[in-house]
Amino acid sequence: MSALTRRTCAAVAAPLVALPLVGATALLTAAPASAVSTTVLISEVYGGGGNSGATLTHDFIELSNKTAGALSLEGWSVRYWSSTGTTFSSTPLKGSIAANGYYLIQQAKGSGGTTALPTPDATGSVAMSGTSARVALVNGAGEVVDLLGWGSNAASYERAPAPATTNTTSVARKSAFVDTDDNSADFAVGAPTPQTSGSGGGTDPEPEPPTAATIAEIQGTGASSPLNGKLVTTKGVVTAVYPTGGFNGFYLQTPGTGGTTDATPGASDGVFVFGRTSVDVGDCVDVAATVEEYNGLTELTKVTAVAPATDCAPVTPTPLATLPATDAEKEQYEGMLVQPQGTYTITNNYQLNQYGQVGLAVGDEPLRTATDVVLPGAAATAYEAENRKKYVTLDDGSSWDYIRNEAAQDSPLPYLSQKEPMRTASQVTFSKPVILDYRFQWNYQPTGQVVGATDADDPVTTENDRETTAPAVGGNLKIATFNVLNYFTDLGETEDTFKNCPFYADRDGTPVTTNFCEVRGAWTAAALADQQAKIVTAINGLGADVVSLEEIENSAGISYLPGQSRDKALATLVTALNEAGGTWAYVASPLVTPSNEDVIRTAFIYRKDRIQALDASQILLDPAFANARYPLAQKFKALNAGNPFVVIANHFKSKGSGVDDGTGQGNANPSRIEQARALRTWANTQFADEAVFLVGDFNSYSKEDPVREIEAGGFTNLAERFDAGSASYQFDGRLGSLDHGFANAKALRMVTGAGIWDINSDESVAMQYSRRNYNVTDFYTTGPWSSSDHDPLLIGLAVNGRGPR
Repeated sequence: MSALTRRTCAAVAAPLVALPLVGATALLTAAPASAVSTTVLISEVYGGGGNSGATLTHDFIELSNKTAGALSLEGWSVRYWSSTGTTFSSTPLKGSIAANGYYLIQQAKGSGGTTALPTPDATGSVAMSGTSARVALVNGAGEVVDLLGWGSNAASYERAPAPATTNTTSVARKSAFVDTDDNSADFAVGAPTPQTSGSGGGTDPEPEPPTAATIAEIQGTGASSPLNGKLVTTKGVVTAVYPTGGFNGFYLQTPGTGGTTDATPGASDGVFVFGRTSVDVGDCVDVAATVEEYNGLTELTKVTAVAPATDCAPVTPTPLATLPATDAEKEQYEGMLVQPQGTYTITNNYQLNQYGQVGLAVGDEPLRTATDVVLPGAAATAYEAENRKKYVTLDDGSSWDYIRNEAAQDSPLPYLSQKEPMRTASQVTFSKPVILDYRFQWNYQPTGQVVGATDADDPVTTENDRETTAPAVGGNLKIATFNVLNYFTDLGETEDTFKNCPFYADRDGTPVTTNFCEVRGAWTAAALADQQAKIVTAINGLGADVVSLEEIENSAGISYLPGQSRDKALATLVTALNEAGGTWAYVASPLVTPSNEDVIRTAFIYRKDRIQALDASQILLDPAFANARYPLAQKFKALNAGNPFVVIANHFKSKGSGVDDGTGQGNANPSRIEQARALRTWANTQFADEAVFLVGDFNSYSKEDPVREIEAGGFTNLAERFDAGSASYQFDGRLGSLDHGFANAKALRMVTGAGIWDINSDESVAMQYSRRNYNVTDFYTTGPWSSSDHDPLLIGLAVNGRGPR
């Protein structure tokens, strides 16, 4: 009874437009395909014919006639495009299609397969994709009657693309005669079932009379309905309706059910009815439809009647004192109106920017990354198992993809605003009942699509817990570490003049950020200005005297601009900081630098009115860092007073690439272990008599091997000691710290406090400069919020001879 939503997951990319498509000699026009088709539909497409594993020998396109009369197809055609191609192949049609009948167009034959198609009504020679492509049905006047795009790479579609296929699956309408102008909602993937004009007309076959059943009888107590495939009639109260947003249906619940009494233990009293939205919440209706399992969801589809009824006792929301922990416990409420009670905490807002979803943890704490709390291995596995029991998604009542769907981009993102930023670790309560359903994951679904941050269907009350000032850490001098998220002053548009540099674009198609280019930041000067303004606000707001920076451009490493100073980007940032009222200087690169450096680097800036840099900076040229960033060390001293101290800036190998050692610590953990060992050895020998701080982005959570290697060298994790429970990073709905500050024994005696300034990792990615104008709501500000994806760490020091600040 659980289901995947009618939505296709896709990597965040430049926004794709649904229409038009330019062919070799014709234009696929937007207007005819933007209205629901009223005559002939594309009902099924299969591109795996004759491919490896396929049974059928040919590809095919199937049409259906939703009218009550036969229609001539003379002069009509079907056009086929690859998923992103700009030229099409056309297959002319002939004859007619019967009332409520089908029409089969055979396409190219593959080298395999054992079963021929039924005798086709038309024949073409197009070798279709087995995974993702586009097909248009065009009438004799050249107008697009229907359009299907399937697979996440499809560059055109109705509303959103249908799911991708394989060599053994087709994409077919859930109901052959229902079109809502949303490919993702109308089509499902399954075994190919080609039908021809010889398959017979009329409505979908009904081999037996309808069965009268309650919703609980339809749902059953197992994973699938005992009435699957049968035509049924049932009666219920409408509890939620989704005429917009792609769900295209409503929830129905047995009259009189809900509340604290369950008359059907183990079986749900609610069900989703797909394909009809001409009802209102509270209506009492009789429904005649076919029971279907859609990716695990028991639903009613191929609806033949929705009629007003009488004598429906009201439905009462079922109170949920806590979140049911297991799938089985949730199943008995799936599709029902429920009232969550108590507090929930936002633990995942990454998908809010794309799918309008917010991940919640039951209780007053977000979910933590297991290896930030317990040791890797069995303890972490058990910890994460408990995490999963606490997790549920607050959805927005739609299947819209706000990154790829034009209609969605022009509609305000749900829930989110500067007033209600929906930050992780902030708490929510449910002021209205919701539907418990399963679409990709278990969700609390509002009873109507939520549009914008103040929609009437918004079921939750939230808090704004932004920290407007940096944490109080004491002392009379402060050091900090800050990953500045690929701050590059060399732009993608500049690289594009030398070699191709793809970009991610906003909803108007304007480039914003680079897409796997040599430079990694802004594509335009305007985007860089947006990025820089936020970083400047954040750094000047930290109140730090020394800041180590990670992910700042190594300007000398840009291959197509030889001879640049390694410090060019760093100098530009310092200038911007000082123009905003700072008194900053940067630590110059040492004379000897690695020959094989990454294009991002570590760096130091410091307040020259309070701090002096002693001697030249040093880089640890150890082969352990060949796949990461080489540590940079600098000795500092307060002006005219106090003891000197050494700060070493670090940025270890990321978890995103390299070998997975199977310990649950991400890719490249052995590399990070070797880097930790090399670092602690260097710090304890090169600076044996100094107070030493190791700071930066270690790409390791607090209980992982590399951190424990550093601690074993005599270093104390300062955030753990002074700001227990803090986190600097959000990933996959879990919070933990990748950014750390460590002090040796001599340095520890100087420390008065340490704390994370939660300005970044808790924020929605929609607030970042890189997502500006991705939605009709402009979330950009020059404030520090979402200036990066890592939070800065601030450390307070008591320096001899200085008074308190």
